Amino acid sequence: MTLAASDIPARLDRLPWSRWHWRVVIALGVAWVLDGLEVTLIGSIGSVLERADTLALTATQVGWTGSLYIAGAVLGALIFGRLTDKLGRKKLFMVTLAVYMLATLATAFSTGFVSLSICRFLTGVGIGGEYAAINSAIDELIPARVRGRVNLVINGSFWIGAALGAGLSLVLLDARVLGPVIGWRACFIFGAVMAVAIVLVRRHVPESPRWLLMHRKVEQANRIIAQIETEVRQQHGELAAAAAGMHASGKGTPALRQVAVVLLQRYRMRSLLVLTMMVAQAFVYNAIFFTYALVLTRFYQVADNRVALYIFPFALGNVLGPALLGPLFDSLGRRRMISLTYILTGIGLALTGWAFMAGWLTAFSLALCWTAVFFFASTAASSAYLTVSEVFPLEMRALAISIFYAIGTGTGGFIAPVLFGWLIESGSRGAVAVGYGVGAGLAVLAGGLALRFGVNAERQALEDVADLSA
Repeated sequence: MTLAASDIPARLDRLPWSRWHWRVVIALGVAWVLDGLEVTLIGSIGSVLERADTLALTATQVGWTGSLYIAGAVLGALIFGRLTDKLGRKKLFMVTLAVYMLATLATAFSTGFVSLSICRFLTGVGIGGEYAAINSAIDELIPARVRGRVNLVINGSFWIGAALGAGLSLVLLDARVLGPVIGWRACFIFGAVMAVAIVLVRRHVPESPRWLLMHRKVEQANRIIAQIETEVRQQHGELAAAAAGMHASGKGTPALRQVAVVLLQRYRMRSLLVLTMMVAQAFVYNAIFFTYALVLTRFYQVADNRVALYIFPFALGNVLGPALLGPLFDSLGRRRMISLTYILTGIGLALTGWAFMAGWLTAFSLALCWTAVFFFASTAASSAYLTVSEVFPLEMRALAISIFYAIGTGTGGFIAPVLFGWLIESGSRGAVAVGYGVGAGLAVLAGGLALRFGVNAERQALEDVADLSA
């Protein structure tokens, strides 16, 4: 079959930033807010769940709930990633949100470790599916000239959810409000209510015209791009002409064998780079954040209901990093900025671990150290998702995201919370510092590989960065 050519990618990339883009970013980017909310809730209430009048968990069991959440996210990414490439971005980002909503609501009614673990696993399934569907849709709808900064800021919005989760736990766990016994359940109910509101907004986000082109739905793709242009024109007036250049349509979803050839042969160095980046960021984040409450309560005797206070400065650094450094990914370039942020993350993590082991840090100064370290770490982690979503062909974009998310998170993310729960339970600062050292080494390794094998994808159309038939 002869493939038709289309100018739709160029028409999308030449659009000025508009209210329509803001609507897409808010409706889809909230996936990271939800993830931040979920992760922070477990981090903030971990010590509360150890109480005899709640679920009476051990520190190791708290770590396991974090790891099972990650395991669910890995499975969800793999299942929904392939379906996103086959059935469409919009269908799947509605389904995955529904899975999340029901599972997080069920979490509020957990009665012990087993039921909590099952609910956390299913919540992770929904969030993992969100990553594949949402990253694909966002990159395909955002103009190339700002794709880097927008993607990083959206991924950094995880920490808006983190601050929200911290605030919720701080208020609802207060004995003057609901108290620990009921308050932790109310936190998860809030997450479900928030998801219902998001469903209403997402209904108005269209299917990706690029995905429609891949599946020979040219008429529908043209209709959607015309509607988008009409809305943008109402705000900005007449639009500039699209850049010259046509891209083939109608390639469809590749067979798994072809996907393997692309990942393991044609783009094998890109695959190695992305895998290392995903493992490093998953280990660093899940190791530290899932067990942050345990460190504060075990080593610094911070009261259960005061843990959330120490998350606010931590979250601030994580939000500011991608927001302030994001534009440099579109100007200085991907390769330079990715390597810089990963290497600085590794150095900062190693120094903080050393100071923690030496006993030089208080609970407050530790929070300040993490704020500085994660200013860069948040940017580095966001750049991992940016990289995996733009350096592989569109036809297998969601599946590629899900594969590397699954492998990276399934190793670094799954192992880290259990490992650190065990290290913290030992009561040894030195043991915990060794764990920090492992994370630092992974981050520096990822930065070195990015400097050598990074792809200069800044300001390029997605179709020019990677081609299935090249």
